[in-house]
Amino acid sequence: MRCAILSAVVKVRRRRGPSALGCAGSIGSLWSVIAGAVMFGRSVSRPASGGVAVNQWTQLMLTRRVAGVARGAYHYADVRQSPEAQAAFYAAMVLGINGPGDLPPVLDLEDSKGLPAAQVIDWTHRYLNTVQALTGRQPIIYTYPNFWRTQMANTTEFSHYPLWIADYNGQSAPGPLPGGWSNWTFWQYTSTGRIPGIVGNTDINVYSGAQGDFGRYSNSVGLGSS
Repeated sequence: MRCAILSAVVKVRRRRGPSALGCAGSIGSLWSVIAGAVMFGRSVSRPASGGVAVNQWTQLMLTRRVAGVARGAYHYADVRQSPEAQAAFYAAMVLGINGPGDLPPVLDLEDSKGLPAAQVIDWTHRYLNTVQALTGRQPIIYTYPNFWRTQMANTTEFSHYPLWIADYNGQSAPGPLPGGWSNWTFWQYTSTGRIPGIVGNTDINVYSGAQGDFGRYSNSVGLGSS
């Protein structure tokens, strides 16, 4: 079964054990194996876009709360469409992403659709501003170095946002970072990781601690994931 959920595993530094997620079809058995995890799911920009259906999303959220699992939701940017409309749909889909165990909103930006950098930069500002206004939380930007340097003209206009960088460099840290960022919040260091309880390859990430205590950053104090 093709999984509609991002198989993102987040390891929190200075904390024992991995964090992970898997397909909805195996969600019950998965959480029994890796309870105390961090889950990232893909929201949708419009109902027919192929992301997580509303009823599936609700099921996942209820299940992870029972298991004490922190969650995050990322939006895969379509820079050809209205950023305000996508931001509004995202905020409604994730119910403001301000509940117990909720990480801040994430913008997955990795495809310019052939548009010039200035246009994509403008789109990104408008999306991020709208999401922050609707949720009250500063978004995280997920991207990778080559995209940012080539398709975003290596702009430094977003360096005040937390960075989730996908950099499979085989080293002990990502870098050099693009876009004027001096630190990173999450680092996705492989797309071929293996985690007990998940079938197949899994993206694996690490949290740097740049935003402080992970339990507080994810509204997880008392939830069981800090």
